[in-house]
Amino acid sequence: MYRQETLDKYLNDASLDISTPGGGSVSALVGALGTSMVSMSASFTLGKEKFEDVEPQIKEIMGKSKNDREELLRLMEEDVEAYNGVNKAYSLPKSTEEEKKWRSSAIQSALEKATDVPLRVMKNSLGLLAYTNELAKIANPNLITEVGVASLLANAALKGALLNVEANLNYIKNKEIVSNVKREIEKVLEKAEKLIDDIMKKVEVTMRKNLT
Repeated sequence: MYRQETLDKYLNDASLDISTPGGGSVSALVGALGTSMVSMSASFTLGKEKFEDVEPQIKEIMGKSKNDREELLRLMEEDVEAYNGVNKAYSLPKSTEEEKKWRSSAIQSALEKATDVPLRVMKNSLGLLAYTNELAKIANPNLITEVGVASLLANAALKGALLNVEANLNYIKNKEIVSNVKREIEKVLEKAEKLIDDIMKKVEVTMRKNLT
């Protein structure tokens, strides 16, 4: 879908009074941009004699960032499809009791799908933060600002996806699903907060060293 379109097309559609692409999709795209900054930082580190000792780690991080970029771009598309599914469910007829039951069931199924996609964005963004933290320790210091940008984008993607998860949870009637998702959210946020703080401290220290 949008991956075959121009960036202008995506941004223009996101700015219009149409349902999609919305915040969930945009959050996934932001995460994908974060992986690009990781890959850039790693690319400028790989193959340099000075960083020969960490080459295996750098290659592993590059592989993870490439895989995550693909996944986040898929989620960018999936979020559009999921939200369109919610809109479709709400548009079902509700003239009879049978139609109302069918519509209600379809809405709940669509909402669960629309919750799962941004939740996956959150988890993916957490993984991105984790290996960005590793990269902050070993990357070419000349690229430390890109490492910082990667972490900020990952955090923004995570927090943006969180808003969409929470918005959908308000309408999901299955209490077990809601409870399970809330527990997952808490775990992700706790880990993410520690990681972003750790990364930014490393970035600031390295930037100060670069100035001396």
